[in-house]
Amino acid sequence: MSAPTALLVKDLSFSYGSKKALDQVSFQIQQGECTILLGPNGAGKSTLFSLITRLYDTRIGRIELCGFDIKRQTRKALARLGVVFQQTTLDMDLTVMQNLRYHAALHGMGRKLAAQRIQEELERLNMFERRFEQIRELNGGHRRRVEIARALLHKPSLLLLDEPTVGLDVPSRHDIVEYVHRLAGEEQMAVLWASHLIDEIYPEDRLIVLHKGRIKAQGAVDEVQEVTQAATIKEAFYTLTQGEQA
Repeated sequence: MSAPTALLVKDLSFSYGSKKALDQVSFQIQQGECTILLGPNGAGKSTLFSLITRLYDTRIGRIELCGFDIKRQTRKALARLGVVFQQTTLDMDLTVMQNLRYHAALHGMGRKLAAQRIQEELERLNMFERRFEQIRELNGGHRRRVEIARALLHKPSLLLLDEPTVGLDVPSRHDIVEYVHRLAGEEQMAVLWASHLIDEIYPEDRLIVLHKGRIKAQGAVDEVQEVTQAATIKEAFYTLTQGEQA
Protein backbone atom coordinates (compact mmCIF):
# COMPACT_ATOMS: atom_id res chain seq x y z
CA MET A 1 0.00 0.00 0.00
CA SER A 2 1.20 3.50 -0.77
CA ALA A 3 1.65 6.01 2.05
CA PRO A 4 -1.11 8.57 2.70
CA THR A 5 -0.94 11.80 0.70
CA ALA A 6 0.32 14.72 2.79
CA LEU A 7 0.09 17.40 0.10
CA LEU A 8 -1.93 17.54 -3.11
CA VAL A 9 -1.53 20.44 -5.55
CA LYS A 10 -3.77 20.32 -8.61
CA ASP A 11 -3.85 22.67 -11.62
CA LEU A 12 -2.53 25.58 -9.57
CA SER A 13 -2.03 28.92 -11.34
CA PHE A 14 -1.28 32.36 -9.95
CA SER A 15 -0.48 35.75 -11.47
CA TYR A 16 0.82 39.09 -10.26
CA GLY A 17 -1.25 41.33 -12.50
CA SER A 18 -0.35 40.32 -16.05
CA LYS A 19 2.72 38.31 -14.99
CA LYS A 20 2.02 34.60 -14.50
CA ALA A 21 4.04 33.23 -11.57
CA LEU A 22 2.63 29.68 -11.61
CA ASP A 23 1.06 27.91 -14.58
CA GLN A 24 -0.98 24.70 -14.13
CA VAL A 25 1.24 23.25 -11.39
CA SER A 26 0.26 19.76 -10.21
CA PHE A 27 2.03 17.29 -7.88
CA GLN A 28 1.55 15.30 -4.70
CA ILE A 29 3.77 14.29 -1.78
CA GLN A 30 3.31 11.17 0.34
CA GLN A 31 4.06 10.76 4.04
CA GLY A 32 7.72 9.95 4.62
CA GLU A 33 8.87 11.50 1.34
CA CYS A 34 11.48 14.23 1.16
CA THR A 35 10.73 16.21 -2.00
CA ILE A 36 13.12 18.87 -3.25
CA LEU A 37 11.46 21.76 -5.08
CA LEU A 38 14.35 22.71 -7.30
CA GLY A 39 14.41 25.90 -9.31
CA PRO A 40 16.45 29.03 -10.02
CA ASN A 41 15.57 32.37 -8.46
CA GLY A 42 12.26 33.60 -9.87
CA ALA A 43 11.02 30.11 -10.70
CA GLY A 44 7.90 30.49 -8.54
CA LYS A 45 9.00 28.55 -5.45
CA SER A 46 8.18 31.26 -2.91
CA THR A 47 4.84 31.98 -4.61
CA LEU A 48 3.93 28.31 -4.32
CA PHE A 49 4.82 28.31 -0.62
CA SER A 50 2.78 31.46 -0.05
CA LEU A 51 -0.24 29.72 -1.57
CA ILE A 52 0.23 26.54 0.45
CA THR A 53 0.52 28.54 3.69
CA ARG A 54 -2.44 30.79 2.76
CA LEU A 55 -0.37 33.98 2.76
CA TYR A 56 -1.81 34.31 -0.74
CA ASP A 57 -5.29 33.20 -1.73
CA THR A 58 -5.65 30.35 -4.20
CA ARG A 59 -7.64 31.63 -7.17
CA ILE A 60 -7.15 28.86 -9.72
CA GLY A 61 -6.55 25.23 -8.75
CA ARG A 62 -6.72 23.17 -5.57
CA ILE A 63 -4.45 22.55 -2.59
CA GLU A 64 -5.12 19.84 0.00
CA LEU A 65 -3.15 19.13 3.18
CA CYS A 66 -3.78 15.61 4.53
CA GLY A 67 -7.09 15.57 2.66
CA PHE A 68 -8.26 18.99 3.91
CA ASP A 69 -8.96 21.66 1.31
CA ILE A 70 -6.86 24.73 2.08
CA LYS A 71 -9.68 27.15 1.21
CA ARG A 72 -12.72 25.40 2.67
CA GLN A 73 -11.05 23.72 5.68
CA THR A 74 -8.24 26.19 6.36
CA ARG A 75 -7.82 25.65 10.10
CA LYS A 76 -7.72 21.84 9.88
CA ALA A 77 -5.36 22.00 6.91
CA LEU A 78 -2.88 24.43 8.42
CA ALA A 79 -2.85 22.51 11.72
CA ARG A 80 -1.02 19.76 9.81
CA LEU A 81 1.65 22.14 8.51
CA GLY A 82 5.04 23.25 9.85
CA VAL A 83 6.92 26.04 8.04
CA VAL A 84 10.43 27.48 7.97
CA PHE A 85 10.48 30.60 5.81
CA GLN A 86 13.53 31.92 3.97
CA GLN A 87 13.60 35.10 6.07
CA THR A 88 13.77 34.59 9.83
CA THR A 89 10.51 35.23 11.72
CA LEU A 90 11.86 34.80 15.25
CA ASP A 91 11.62 37.64 17.78
CA MET A 92 15.23 38.73 18.15
CA ASP A 93 14.74 40.23 21.62
CA LEU A 94 13.22 37.09 23.13
CA THR A 95 15.08 33.97 24.23
CA VAL A 96 14.90 30.66 22.43
CA MET A 97 12.52 29.36 25.10
CA GLN A 98 10.26 32.42 24.95
CA ASN A 99 9.94 32.17 21.17
CA LEU A 100 9.01 28.52 21.36
CA ARG A 101 6.60 28.93 24.27
CA TYR A 102 4.77 31.65 22.35
CA HIS A 103 4.42 29.41 19.30
CA ALA A 104 3.22 26.50 21.44
CA ALA A 105 0.56 28.75 22.99
CA LEU A 106 -0.67 29.71 19.51
CA HIS A 107 -1.28 26.01 18.88
CA GLY A 108 -3.22 25.68 22.13
CA MET A 109 -0.65 23.59 24.01
CA GLY A 110 -0.69 23.57 27.80
CA ARG A 111 2.49 24.54 29.65
CA LYS A 112 3.41 20.95 30.57
CA LEU A 113 3.03 19.61 27.03
CA ALA A 114 4.77 22.67 25.60
CA ALA A 115 7.76 22.24 27.93
CA GLN A 116 8.02 18.56 27.00
CA ARG A 117 7.85 19.24 23.25
CA ILE A 118 10.30 22.17 23.44
CA GLN A 119 12.88 20.10 25.33
CA GLU A 120 12.43 17.18 22.94
CA GLU A 121 12.95 19.26 19.78
CA LEU A 122 15.81 21.36 21.15
CA GLU A 123 17.65 18.26 22.35
CA ARG A 124 17.30 16.62 18.93
CA LEU A 125 18.86 19.73 17.40
CA ASN A 126 21.57 20.07 20.09
CA MET A 127 20.14 23.44 21.19
CA PHE A 128 18.69 22.72 24.63
CA GLU A 129 21.65 24.18 26.50
CA ARG A 130 21.11 27.47 24.64
CA ARG A 131 17.42 27.76 25.49
CA PHE A 132 17.83 30.89 27.64
CA GLU A 133 19.92 32.82 25.11
CA GLN A 134 18.41 35.68 23.12
CA ILE A 135 17.92 34.96 19.44
CA ARG A 136 20.15 37.88 18.47
CA GLU A 137 23.04 36.19 20.31
CA LEU A 138 22.85 33.12 18.05
CA ASN A 139 24.54 32.67 14.69
CA GLY A 140 22.58 31.96 11.52
CA GLY A 141 22.82 28.20 11.76
CA HIS A 142 21.58 28.12 15.36
CA ARG A 143 18.69 30.44 14.53
CA ARG A 144 17.68 28.06 11.77
CA ARG A 145 17.71 25.18 14.24
CA VAL A 146 15.36 27.12 16.52
CA GLU A 147 13.02 27.80 13.59
CA ILE A 148 12.98 24.11 12.68
CA ALA A 149 12.28 23.19 16.31
CA ARG A 150 9.43 25.71 16.35
CA ALA A 151 7.96 24.27 13.14
CA LEU A 152 7.96 20.76 14.66
CA LEU A 153 6.45 21.52 18.09
CA HIS A 154 2.89 20.61 17.07
CA LYS A 155 3.94 17.40 15.27
CA PRO A 156 2.99 18.43 11.72
CA SER A 157 2.40 15.95 8.92
CA LEU A 158 4.12 18.19 6.36
CA LEU A 159 7.20 20.36 6.83
CA LEU A 160 7.80 23.20 4.34
CA LEU A 161 11.29 24.69 4.12
CA ASP A 162 11.82 27.71 1.88
CA GLU A 163 15.57 27.77 1.12
CA PRO A 164 16.42 27.47 4.84
CA THR A 165 20.19 27.14 4.33
CA VAL A 166 20.73 30.34 2.32
CA GLY A 167 23.60 32.33 3.84
CA LEU A 168 24.74 29.58 6.21
CA ASP A 169 28.26 28.19 6.39
CA VAL A 170 28.94 24.72 4.98
CA PRO A 171 28.92 22.79 8.31
CA SER A 172 25.60 24.39 9.34
CA ARG A 173 24.08 23.63 5.94
CA HIS A 174 25.26 20.02 6.11
CA ASP A 175 23.85 19.50 9.61
CA ILE A 176 20.43 20.89 8.71
CA VAL A 177 20.17 18.95 5.44
CA GLU A 178 21.13 15.72 7.21
CA TYR A 179 18.74 16.34 10.10
CA VAL A 180 15.71 17.02 7.89
CA HIS A 181 16.34 13.94 5.75
CA ARG A 182 16.66 11.80 8.88
CA LEU A 183 13.43 13.31 10.21
CA ALA A 184 11.51 12.35 7.07
CA GLY A 185 12.71 8.75 7.33
CA GLU A 186 12.36 8.21 11.07
CA GLU A 187 9.18 10.19 11.71
CA GLN A 188 7.49 9.44 8.37
CA MET A 189 7.02 13.18 7.93
CA ALA A 190 6.49 14.62 4.46
CA VAL A 191 9.00 17.33 3.56
CA LEU A 192 8.87 19.90 0.75
CA TRP A 193 12.24 21.66 0.58
CA ALA A 194 12.61 24.58 -1.82
CA SER A 195 16.19 25.02 -2.99
CA HIS A 196 18.44 25.91 -5.89
CA LEU A 197 21.43 24.06 -4.40
CA ILE A 198 22.15 20.72 -6.04
CA ASP A 199 24.25 19.39 -3.15
CA GLU A 200 21.20 19.41 -0.84
CA ILE A 201 19.66 16.55 -2.83
CA TYR A 202 19.95 12.96 -1.57
CA PRO A 203 19.74 10.01 -4.02
CA GLU A 204 16.49 8.78 -2.45
CA ASP A 205 14.74 12.17 -2.71
CA ARG A 206 11.98 13.01 -5.13
CA LEU A 207 12.41 16.09 -7.28
CA ILE A 208 10.14 18.77 -8.69
CA VAL A 209 11.98 21.03 -11.13
CA LEU A 210 10.17 24.35 -11.42
CA HIS A 211 11.13 26.94 -14.03
CA LYS A 212 9.26 30.11 -15.01
CA GLY A 213 6.20 28.92 -13.10
CA ARG A 214 5.96 25.53 -14.81
CA ILE A 215 6.99 22.06 -13.71
CA LYS A 216 9.66 20.91 -16.16
CA ALA A 217 10.15 17.47 -14.60
CA GLN A 218 9.25 15.52 -11.47
CA GLY A 219 10.00 12.11 -10.01
CA ALA A 220 12.91 10.23 -8.47
CA VAL A 221 16.43 11.56 -9.05
CA ASP A 222 17.26 8.87 -11.62
CA GLU A 223 13.96 9.45 -13.42
CA VAL A 224 14.67 13.16 -13.85
CA GLN A 225 18.16 12.34 -15.13
CA GLU A 226 16.69 9.80 -17.57
CA VAL A 227 14.20 12.31 -18.95
CA THR A 228 17.03 14.69 -19.79
CA GLN A 229 19.57 11.95 -20.65
CA ALA A 230 21.94 13.63 -18.21
CA ALA A 231 24.75 11.91 -16.32
CA THR A 232 24.19 13.98 -13.17
CA ILE A 233 21.32 15.88 -11.60
CA LYS A 234 23.36 19.07 -12.02
CA GLU A 235 23.42 18.53 -15.79
CA ALA A 236 19.72 17.66 -15.78
CA PHE A 237 18.89 20.85 -13.88
CA TYR A 238 20.91 22.93 -16.35
CA THR A 239 19.16 21.30 -19.31
CA LEU A 240 15.70 21.93 -17.82
CA THR A 241 16.33 25.53 -16.80
CA GLN A 242 19.41 27.38 -18.07
CA GLY A 243 19.49 25.42 -21.30
CA GLU A 244 16.38 26.92 -22.85
CA GLN A 245 15.97 30.38 -24.31
CA ALA A 246 14.21 33.05 -22.27
